[in-house]
Amino acid sequence: MALNFKYIKSILPGVILALVFCLFSQGINNVLAIEIFGTPKSPISTVLIAILLGILMGNAFTPRPGMMIGLDFTQQYILKLGIIFLGIRLSFADFIKFGSIAIPLIMICIVGVLILIKLLIKKVPISSKMSYLIAIGTSVCGATAIVATAPVINAKKSEVAYAIANITLFGVIAMLLYPYFAEWYFDNEALKVGLFLGTSIHETSQVAAAGLIYDQQFNSPETLNVATVTKLIRNTFLVILIPLFAFLYNRGEFKGQKYSIFNIFPYFVLGFIGMIIVRNLGDQLYPTGSNNHEIWVNLIEYLKILATVFLTMAMAAVGISINLSELKSMGYKPFVVGLIAAVTVGIISLIYIETLQKFI
Repeated sequence: MALNFKYIKSILPGVILALVFCLFSQGINNVLAIEIFGTPKSPISTVLIAILLGILMGNAFTPRPGMMIGLDFTQQYILKLGIIFLGIRLSFADFIKFGSIAIPLIMICIVGVLILIKLLIKKVPISSKMSYLIAIGTSVCGATAIVATAPVINAKKSEVAYAIANITLFGVIAMLLYPYFAEWYFDNEALKVGLFLGTSIHETSQVAAAGLIYDQQFNSPETLNVATVTKLIRNTFLVILIPLFAFLYNRGEFKGQKYSIFNIFPYFVLGFIGMIIVRNLGDQLYPTGSNNHEIWVNLIEYLKILATVFLTMAMAAVGISINLSELKSMGYKPFVVGLIAAVTVGIISLIYIETLQKFI
């Protein structure tokens, strides 16, 4: 009990800081909308304000080590809880519909990035280990994929750091720009926008944030649903790609490295699916007109609000943790590869969606 209390005490300052940034960002959003623009909605979403504010404050003032414990907790666990709660918005039919469309696109993006990076490293000399890390980080699920892949290819800490910085930089840029680009390009077609955001942005947190930005600015909950489902399906491809990378890099030998599906599987995906089950069971048990229907509807709304708050907190924590000076010191070659890979994923996604637009 004492150990648990000590741990809670250690994470509390960072979690509270992330919550303060979330609330402050919402306040700024309200001021921008009501006082400055005179509109019901600000042209800058709460999530976008939170991450920009986090980056500004995190680089202007160095966070204390004790504060970082809670910020890391927010990025890892509160983020996942927010994503799980997003499942309350979906029906089984939507999940199957979005997933069946997304899987071929995900596979094409993964294969395209792998081929591209294999060709790129002949022109832009970086280590093969770093190329593998950038490839899986870009095509699957960002830093999580990089950290999970590093041991099976014996990557150095410096290579892991470069790859994560790479993914963070271009993922954040995509998160900030792609919602507005997608609105201009797809003209508020929610399914297409969601597919694009879910496949072309690296991190789960970044995809969720981009979906929230789009939803908040263009009133499209379906876009957030599609983007989330697409990204979570991408995450499960870790189970296939990590042993594949180990095979390719080590020529079929794991060189003593232990590999376990249980260690790399993104379990919060199961939580997300579990929340979809809860939603659908609740709708069956408390249909319109039943005694507890209003309570059930209110509970759904509360969970939706919590999901938004948790994701905004997580993005504020991400922003505070981004050290711009570290990004500058890492050299340009890996970033050239990462930039081209990130742009390629986006282009492949656009081509796929345009090719199949008659069917979706």
